[in-house]
Parts: sequence; C-alpha cells; structure tokens
Amino acid sequence: MFDNLVESGSHAGDAKRKGSFILVTFAVYGVLFLAGAVASIMLATESIDQQNLELTALIAPVPVPQAAKTEAKPEKVIIEKNVDVRRELIADVTRADLVPKTISAKASDVPPVRKGVVTMVGTSDINAAAPMAPGNGTGSIISAPQKVDIAEAPPPPPKPTPHAPISGGVLNGKAVHLTQPPYPAIARSAHASGQVVVQVLIDENGNVLTAHASSGHPLLQAAAVAAAKSSKFTPTKLSGQPVKVNGVIIYNFVAQ
Repeated sequence: MFDNLVESGSHAGDAKRKGSFILVTFAVYGVLFLAGAVASIMLATESIDQQNLELTALIAPVPVPQAAKTEAKPEKVIIEKNVDVRRELIADVTRADLVPKTISAKASDVPPVRKGVVTMVGTSDINAAAPMAPGNGTGSIISAPQKVDIAEAPPPPPKPTPHAPISGGVLNGKAVHLTQPPYPAIARSAHASGQVVVQVLIDENGNVLTAHASSGHPLLQAAAVAAAKSSKFTPTKLSGQPVKVNGVIIYNFVAQ
C-alpha cells in the first residue's frame, strides 16, 4: 500500500514538471513572437519615414468654353429660276444635226428647248428668269433628254418619178440657139448637097445629150452632128415636170 502511495507521488511530480516546461516554452515563444512583431512594426515605421512621399492631388480640369461655330449655310438656289422646265424635251427645228424619231404634222404645245440654256423635265413649261448656261466642268446632269422630236416638221417632199423621154418630132422651131454647120470644103469639092437629119436627145434643161446622123450625104454628116451638139433648146415640161425629149434636127446643105 505504501509502495503504491510513493509511486503515485512520483507520477504527480513528473506531471507537474512537464506542465511547467510546457508553460515556460509557450511563454518563451510568446515573448519571441511579440518581440518580432514589435521589431517589424518599428522597422516598417522607420522605412516609411525614410521614403520621400509626394501627395498628388487630382484636380478636375477647368472647362474651356467652346467658341461658337458659325457654319456657312449654302445659298439656297431655286432651280426653276436658273433652268428651263419642260414637260417634254423637244429640239428646235433649227437643230439639223438631230434626227427625229417621229414626224408629226401637228404642232406641239410644248415649247422647244432653248439653245444654251440648261433644261430639266418637269410638270409644266417654264422659262428661267436667270438662265444658267451649261458648263464644261464636271458635274451632275440635271436631266438627260429621252425623246427628241422636231416640232412642226413638214413631211419630206416626194421624190419626182423620172419619166421616159417623149417624142418631140422636128425640133428646129424649139431651138433657143440653133448652130448652123459650116459647109465642108471636101463636100463642096465633091458637089455634095441635100438634107442631113440628125437624131438628138435633149435633157430637162434643154441641152443636147446625144446626137447622131440618121440620113444625108456622108461628107455632110459630121458637120451637121457637131452643129447639133452645140445647139440649145427650150426645156419641155410634162404636168409641170421637166422631161427629156427625143427629136430630130434637119440641116439643108445647098451647093453653090
């Protein structure tokens, strides 16, 4: 029994020593931790004091009043005062360089496009108060003509139908100038004489186109044909239209 009591008192002493050791250990660690914390704070404070800190103040910029912008307003141009307006673009009859698409005998109630004035298509026919001439620079076309007609263009006159030459018989009396042939010396030496009939074709103006001898002495035919070709006749008309005429010219050669 006493042995047990002695053993229990020994265990109680060990436990007490262990508890004291643990407390001392914790106390030492606590002191060391506290000392480290204080040293860190002091070092940090000293480091902050040594730094050159600048205080930067953020100041809002002072608003600068903007100058009033004066925009130049473009001058409003009334198109109707500078250009002509037409319901339909119709060229003037003097524009011979334009070929009409249609030809009408009825006069158009739309005035023709004026020369040298810009014209646009509209709902009415108005002449500009201050006409604007077309320029030669680059720009937009107000309107392009889609139809060009010639107002009051008369129909072309029908081409005359050529008529066949008519027969005029003996044409000596219709001559404005009838050339007399000379008497050839060779025919005079041979005592050649008599009539020479020359067949001629006269054009619409009365000039001899062709001539050839149809009868007569051979020595006299050349002189008669030459005289016939240089003769001039009155133009012959049929229904008011000049025509060609076939006929004969008779020359009399009398031997002396």
